[in-house]
Amino acid sequence: MLTLDHLTVIAPTLSEGVLHVENCLGIRVPFGTRHEYMGTHNHRLQLGNSVYLEIVALDPDGKAPNRARWFGLDSQEKVRADWDEGRRLRGWVANTDGIDSVILTHGAILGEKVSLPQDNPTFHFAIPMDGSLPLDGVAPSVIDHQGDTAYVATIPDLGARLRSLTLEHPDPGRIEVLYRDLGIDHPPGVVQGPSIRYRALIDTPTGLRELT
Repeated sequence: MLTLDHLTVIAPTLSEGVLHVENCLGIRVPFGTRHEYMGTHNHRLQLGNSVYLEIVALDPDGKAPNRARWFGLDSQEKVRADWDEGRRLRGWVANTDGIDSVILTHGAILGEKVSLPQDNPTFHFAIPMDGSLPLDGVAPSVIDHQGDTAYVATIPDLGARLRSLTLEHPDPGRIEVLYRDLGIDHPPGVVQGPSIRYRALIDTPTGLRELT
């Protein structure tokens, strides 16, 4: 079974990502970590029930990894194009306790298992060979924390709580079937829309806000 782990705002730069989320939620998300093994970095914010928000971007001071970066971040032109189109909440990550079986069945969509950090792995992540988002973000990326739950306590909690996640898509029925095939528990709601676009309703200390 797959469950929601975190939402991903994929930004051309971290500063742009942080400003966008602040404009949407009225919350300035604190810095998270540098991914030395991926050449990326992030800011993170708890959203309740062990779910969190990640703002992720290519780290200009980071070292390029020996494989494609995750979240499509090697394709900076596409990241910028999506950003300029307002597609900023670009996807989500699902948690599993059995990533090998998930990839065995759905690897053509989700990608291959990558153990990270490579020198001393603490988690596994499914990444397509070219680093792209699975089905352009319609399907989740998949993470296996290897039973670790302590990481959640290290993420700042500023009172934000996720109320709902909705995907706009030209063919909602097909995506609902996909989510059932993937075995997703409480998947995003899917509604008719002209293109792939996520919207999250989030309760904040200043009221209900929408992140896009």
